[in-house]
Amino acid sequence: MQRILEEAKKISEEITGWRRHLHEIPELGLETPKTAAYIVQELKKMGAEDIREHIGGWGVSALVKGEKPGKTLGIRADCDALPIKEETGLPFASKNGLMHACGHDAHAAMALSAAKLLLASKAELAGTVKFIFQPAEENVQGAKAMIDDGVMENPHVDALIGLHTGCLWKEIGPGEIGVRFGSMMAAVDRFVVTFKGKGGHGATPHLAVDPVTMTATAVLELQTILSRELSPLDSAVLTIGRIEGGRAFNIIAENCVIEGTVRTLNPTTRAFVEERIRTVASRVAEGMRGDAEVAYEAGPPALINNADFTRKFQAFAAGLAGAEKVKEIGEPTMGGEDVAYFLEMVPGTFFVHGGCNPEKGQVYPHHNPKFDLDEETFPLGAALFAGFALNWQN
Repeated sequence: MQRILEEAKKISEEITGWRRHLHEIPELGLETPKTAAYIVQELKKMGAEDIREHIGGWGVSALVKGEKPGKTLGIRADCDALPIKEETGLPFASKNGLMHACGHDAHAAMALSAAKLLLASKAELAGTVKFIFQPAEENVQGAKAMIDDGVMENPHVDALIGLHTGCLWKEIGPGEIGVRFGSMMAAVDRFVVTFKGKGGHGATPHLAVDPVTMTATAVLELQTILSRELSPLDSAVLTIGRIEGGRAFNIIAENCVIEGTVRTLNPTTRAFVEERIRTVASRVAEGMRGDAEVAYEAGPPALINNADFTRKFQAFAAGLAGAEKVKEIGEPTMGGEDVAYFLEMVPGTFFVHGGCNPEKGQVYPHHNPKFDLDEETFPLGAALFAGFALNWQN
């Protein structure tokens, strides 16, 4: 284990170079052609096998085949950016108005370096490692698009691992590793409710059916799903972020629309909240002589780490970095991550890589135009990927 960490440190300049190049060419969503081309170029240089392009759009996969028989481990790295104008002042800062403000450039660089380390260790590797370079994590479309296009097959992926760098969890400092058993991040759903009434003049409300009044009542009623119908110990969020209805101060509109998000950690809770949103909205509307049309869009499921697999990774990470560097995350976040689609299919774990260093001024949160990472932490991430791939079947 220590050998793989030393080997990762030896290629630290190369890891940094990959990260900086990707940082300069950020791209959004599923449209990441320059990013994909660069990743493919570097995979070919190092001798990766069965490189596949255009998976679910611009996704890329590649294999490292060991000389011993065994199963297939997936290593997933997201690689899209954000519509943020960079303000870091770094010499390799983006100049195209977009920014890697969430660390995906580092994720891809650490996965590339893990591939290089494993290619040099094929004689020791049992089975196969499939590297999955995924676009469109920020809009939670990329994982599903790649899965639908067959990325988990040929060869079939038996388990999967991924990481998130930065400072999402404050208790995980630079060079530290965070693990969590069970639910780690929330399911992310979106709903739109259109309340339908009958327009009229504000002076004669009795001749109209007011959808704004329906909306106002429903906004309050929907919150009681969480406060009065769920256990206080069952985490859930219901946020209404948009209300739109009416065009004039003295006219009763025909329709009024609300749009919001639901975040849950438990699949049963997720299904319950959806059903209750539909019922509450419809009954409020019917009680006021109107109608409600509910559109509910399920996004990524909750990110649930497999307990046995996570325990295996925790033990490996402690052996690699030291037990004092591996910390169990106390609380999940209600933010979402579409790696959950992969972990819904196969056992695996998603861990935290402490990549921000306050001593170097890296104190800005993710999605901030001044977000930056400590490049000295990258060899650890590479070694965790590669070393675990070499050891997970033991």
